[in-house]
Amino acid sequence: MTNRPGIPPSTPIRRAAGLLAGLALGAALLAGCSSEGASTDCGLDACTVTFDRGVEASATILGVEAKLIGAQGDQVTVEVAGEQLSLTVGQQATEVAGFAVTLDGVTDQEVKIRVSRNPSN
Repeated sequence: MTNRPGIPPSTPIRRAAGLLAGLALGAALLAGCSSEGASTDCGLDACTVTFDRGVEASATILGVEAKLIGAQGDQVTVEVAGEQLSLTVGQQATEVAGFAVTLDGVTDQEVKIRVSRNPSN
C-alpha cells in the first residue's frame, strides 16, 4: 500500500459530514414550499399541487403562490403568480410569469394542478 503525503485517509467522520451536507441541501431545495388546504409534491423545476375543495386553499411553490379560486365541472379557476387562469382537464399548458400550468384532475374532493418552470425562459 502506498501512502500519499497530504491526502488523509477517508474517515467515518468525513463520510458523515458529507452525508449531512447532502441532507441539508435536499432540505433547502424543499424549503419554501408551504400550503394551506393543499398538499404539494415538488422537484427541482416542477410541483404538483393538490387543493382541497370547499376550503380556502393555497400553496407557495417555486417562489410563487398558487390559489384555488373555484371549480365547476371540469373547469377550474386558479391564481398563479397573481394572475387568474381558467383551466380544463386535457388543455395544453397555460403560461404565466415564466411557468407552465396544467390541470391534472378534478374530483368532488380535490383539484390537482402542475406548475413547472418554462424551459424557454
